[in-house]
Amino acid sequence: MRKWFARMLPKDRPEYAGVRFLLHHVTGGVIGAVAFFALILAYDLAQLRELILNTRDGWVAGGLLLFGLIVTFGSVAMAVAVMLLGKDRN
Repeated sequence: MRKWFARMLPKDRPEYAGVRFLLHHVTGGVIGAVAFFALILAYDLAQLRELILNTRDGWVAGGLLLFGLIVTFGSVAMAVAVMLLGKDRN
């Protein structure tokens, strides 16, 4: 995965270090969102799996739920990473 990100942005340009940093963390947030969405469907939380699979436009509900989770988890992952930048790790 890191090699893929490294190909997206030039290595010798230091101004892209912040972009790489945020892309790395937002990727973790997206993976967390997809995993949470899978758990919601696996456990049929609030009968959402039934809604998504058994209604005519259930895919719209599933897509909107997944999009909202991706935006939320990705934003939280980036925010936590930025807030931890100033901490001394020693």
